[in-house]
Amino acid sequence: MLIDWSSEFDTWLTELERRAAAGHSRAHDQLDLVNAMLEYLQDLKEPPVNDTPTLRRVRQSGRHQVWRISHPFRDGIAIRLIVWLPPDEPPLIVLFGNDMAHMGDVFYNSVGSRADQVIAAYLKLTDGGDDE
Repeated sequence: MLIDWSSEFDTWLTELERRAAAGHSRAHDQLDLVNAMLEYLQDLKEPPVNDTPTLRRVRQSGRHQVWRISHPFRDGIAIRLIVWLPPDEPPLIVLFGNDMAHMGDVFYNSVGSRADQVIAAYLKLTDGGDDE
């Protein structure tokens, strides 16, 4: 599957890469997980229809249906990437990511509104027209 990502995700990923390159072991572990998740998304043959252990619909979605990708348990790390599959597909858009190990459900409480804002900005930036 073709992948693109928002400027918000790009900023987050760039900072994570910077911290990993500076020798922060936690950031290195986080980056390894993010890269594995991006590879998983890239290897998708078609848009998801049903939840899997790795890719699930976000129940707290706002205007747009978004999905979250996660990884197997890793003590102290809980990376989540929030992705959107535009109705006209491809590409799959990575909206934002975070390590919610210390955030818990607070992360999911804001996913819907945050995703809607990032999608609107992405569409505007990529000349995707009006947001429905």
